[in-house]
Amino acid sequence: MSFLCRRIAFKMLVLSSCNFCFEARKFGTQVSDSLQKSCIIYMMAKKPESVFLEEWLRSSSGAHENVLRHPSSVLAQAIIRAWADLRDSLQNQSFNSNHLQSLKTLINAQFSLYIADPQAKLLLSILSSQKVSLPQESYPLFVRLLYIWVRKSSRHSPGVIDSAVEVLLHLFSGHIHSSKSLSFLSEGVLLLGALSFVPSASEKSKTVCLKLLCQLLEEDYRLIRLSERTIPNVLAGIGYALSSSMNVYFVRVLSCLMELWDKSDGPSASVSNGLMILHLMEWSFSNFINSYSSDKIDLFSREVLKNTRPTFSLFAAVMATAGVLRVINRSKQKALIELKTSAEERIEIIARGLVSSAGDAGYATMEPRKSFLLQCISLALSKSGPISYRPHVFLCLTTALLTEIFPLPRIYVKIQESPSGNLVGLVLNEVQQHLDSITFKEAGAITGVFCNQYVLADEENRSAVEDIMWNYCRDVYMWHRKVALILRGREEALLGNLEKIAESAFLVVVVFSLAVTKHKLVLSAPQEIQMRLSVRILVAFSCMEYFRRMRLPEYMDTIRAVLTRVQENEDACVAFVESIPSYDDLTNQAVPSSFQKMEYLWTTDEVQTARILFYLRVIPTCVECIPASVFRKVLAPTMFLYIGHPNGKVAKASHSVFVAFMSSEKDADPDERVTLKEQLVFYYVKRSLEGYPEITPFEGMASGVVVLVRHLPAGSPSIFYCIHCLIEKADSLCSSVNTTPETDLWRSWDGELEPFKKMLDLLFRLLSLVDKQVLPSLMKSLAQLVVKLPSSGQDMILNELYQHVAESDDVTRKPTLVSWLQSLSYLSYQNTSKKAAKGTAKEIHDSMSGTADSLSMNKISARL
Repeated sequence: MSFLCRRIAFKMLVLSSCNFCFEARKFGTQVSDSLQKSCIIYMMAKKPESVFLEEWLRSSSGAHENVLRHPSSVLAQAIIRAWADLRDSLQNQSFNSNHLQSLKTLINAQFSLYIADPQAKLLLSILSSQKVSLPQESYPLFVRLLYIWVRKSSRHSPGVIDSAVEVLLHLFSGHIHSSKSLSFLSEGVLLLGALSFVPSASEKSKTVCLKLLCQLLEEDYRLIRLSERTIPNVLAGIGYALSSSMNVYFVRVLSCLMELWDKSDGPSASVSNGLMILHLMEWSFSNFINSYSSDKIDLFSREVLKNTRPTFSLFAAVMATAGVLRVINRSKQKALIELKTSAEERIEIIARGLVSSAGDAGYATMEPRKSFLLQCISLALSKSGPISYRPHVFLCLTTALLTEIFPLPRIYVKIQESPSGNLVGLVLNEVQQHLDSITFKEAGAITGVFCNQYVLADEENRSAVEDIMWNYCRDVYMWHRKVALILRGREEALLGNLEKIAESAFLVVVVFSLAVTKHKLVLSAPQEIQMRLSVRILVAFSCMEYFRRMRLPEYMDTIRAVLTRVQENEDACVAFVESIPSYDDLTNQAVPSSFQKMEYLWTTDEVQTARILFYLRVIPTCVECIPASVFRKVLAPTMFLYIGHPNGKVAKASHSVFVAFMSSEKDADPDERVTLKEQLVFYYVKRSLEGYPEITPFEGMASGVVVLVRHLPAGSPSIFYCIHCLIEKADSLCSSVNTTPETDLWRSWDGELEPFKKMLDLLFRLLSLVDKQVLPSLMKSLAQLVVKLPSSGQDMILNELYQHVAESDDVTRKPTLVSWLQSLSYLSYQNTSKKAAKGTAKEIHDSMSGTADSLSMNKISARL
């Protein structure tokens, strides 16, 4: 407590010192520089954000840069010199350019400047002097300095306040007002409001200020529209006036605020101005509550919240009501509950009119006024805090999100309807402005309000909004495919900006879908509804998959929740699979008429590829429930198409689908599933090998070969065909490499030999996997391949085969492999001439028939 008392005492000492310095200089007394600097240092310590309402409104509007600057760099000596110049002006009864510069110096230091009553008297004396001729541009500066005095002085002399009111009344009613400027008007409104807010001002002075302020706003509102920069000043003056202790002009001032925006020649209604109205009412209503002004609260409620036939601007009513809600939600007073209900009902009434008038309007048909109101309602609710569920508010938020905050379909339509040469001029600026807009930056907060309304909504409106969201995802996918085709390689900047909007839209879809799963995928919900909803969420995610650029826990949580339901139900699995675009749709794309010269390549369609990749990743988790007939008709064409995709990640996912199907067992008709598996192998092997090694990822192909060998019936013709094709591919890979006589190349398996080495490794692995009916054919084909190789290559392969057989634990298969390896080793050593090579086929046949029994095992027994 003692510390606090010392601080207060020091503050009073400095304040008195400031006044002393001014009075001493006024009468020619010399004051020490140290004392003058001490006064100035304190003056600069005051924080502007706690003093100037207009600056706080500017910083809260979102459209203006933060103007709450750091303490001014104006030196204390310059401030003292400026005051001395003004005093000399009064004494000499003249005002020249030097004095005008002194005013500007003080204005430049306004955020750190302190003005006491003596300085205010000097300013008033100059303004009221009949002998001093002032230039027109000086009047706004004088009024601004008086405003600084009113807001920063802790104690105002009632006499000085009365003098200031008289001077203002003279300025605005005399010849000076006839040549008024916009800045003079805005500064005057600001000062009049601030004077009416001063507690020590007389009732007479407050009444004069409020009356004059209303007259200025009602008669000269046209000037305000000329500069958005001055609107915060005007609004701040209104805020001070509303918070004045006088009630007589309250309704009139409130009407000035609410009716200012719909006038044809008045200031424009914008989102940034709306935010200033919201925070202005927040500030004013906080004052009402803190000062126990129940009369003003009742008047505001009657005029704005409960007025059945208001003449107010709907935009201003929404934002002002949101400001009141913001205060009420922070307040703990139970007496305000009824007022909160009235405020919510006012917004609901405006939303109802908006929803009913919009009807079934599409993305591109929203009227500008309704579009603007949708933005205001969504932004207002994101700032106001929690509200009760209101059905029309919920629908308004849905429409606002999909048409105003993420207006992708509307932009897509513009792009397709525009000639290619005008794309940048017509759309790029619009998209960039939207990215910089306040509503887009507040998308996260608006989504939070939207999801909260969904949680509280009735089932009918929940279902309606769900359908709207899922359809939006489908539309974005369809439109973005076409637009990406048009813009790719031509207008990358525009395409990149569109995708920034879509990335944020994806996040909203994920957050909304998670809310849906938490509140509708519960045990009490009918299974049919759960299945249908799960499928629609998966399809929506597939449509938006291209815009997923980050790892989201909410995304994975939602997918897990819906997959749990889908995996348990065959109808749901079939519905999900059948939602995949058809083969014709995947390989063909309708190009807009103005871009017919473009050629469509499905491999370059990144939007479509991302969607199909989503399906390819999800399907293996539920392939057991997909009937063979559906897999044959719907999935197989897509799987085989994307096995040949140049993106290794996509191709590998396609192989994973094949692996999952080949290893699946369940089916209403097991024979049909087995038959389909055998049929798929022929095209799978052909499709995989023709793209290896340029396109087909070896790991994906190897997993497919291994699974088909394991899960097809023993001796299946498909397995024989697979082995035959693998041997042929290995042979062609080796033949295409010039390996003579590069022994180092065989030892390292680098470069061109690497694909051949991988193929051999796969064949070696199959020696341990194929059934005994297929094994002899595999050994024979592999031996024919090995003996064709150069001696250095044969040595490397035999060494690997020795190791492979030695490490085998298959006691039933190992004796056969040992015998085969003995024969192969012998043939490799004997194959040293062309003549010997001609007899290779017959010798191999004899060896496989049992003639190898006579061969000695001593040569390789040590290795095995």
